[in-house]
Amino acid sequence: MPESPELRDEPFQPEVLTSELAFEGVVWDVRDDRVRYGDGEIRRQYVAHTGAVAILALDDDGRVLLIQQYRHPIRHRDWELPAGLLDVPGEDPLEAARRELAEEADLVAAHWEPLVSSWTTPGGNDEVIHLFLATGMSAAPTAHDREDEEADIRVEWIPLDDAVSAVLDGRMRNGILTIGVLAAAQRLRDRS
Repeated sequence: MPESPELRDEPFQPEVLTSELAFEGVVWDVRDDRVRYGDGEIRRQYVAHTGAVAILALDDDGRVLLIQQYRHPIRHRDWELPAGLLDVPGEDPLEAARRELAEEADLVAAHWEPLVSSWTTPGGNDEVIHLFLATGMSAAPTAHDREDEEADIRVEWIPLDDAVSAVLDGRMRNGILTIGVLAAAQRLRDRS
């Protein structure tokens, strides 16, 4: 079988004719753009997002840390990886990941490595999320106060293979969780 070419996303910069703030939000905004495309124009509204990080925390027993919290748009308490916004100006994604792991799970990790980055919904927002694999887990020096949806976060450590099965069986449908557990499982297989 012939080798397939190396496929990759390609930057493309059509002329933006207008870009207006359609809605200014507390966390992110909505933009309304008119763009010259081909022989015509297209109009698109999208969420202008700060970007985010997520952490696939793996303990010495091969278990992944999952958190469950209420997400209003989907009206579910879904299972997720610890994650958070890149909302501190100039903060490096790895530093944000360290901060979020401590804030959401009261944990620190001795070892960090990039796992994968992904656009979450490129037809509706410009968010890119950077996922990190964190190992060598220990308790953070202080516990964080949590409020709103984070006040009743449920924390579970489950075998990575069980998380993969839950994703593939459709029992857990969070996109970042899906990407993270499948990427981590593949990374660990590649190392074996």
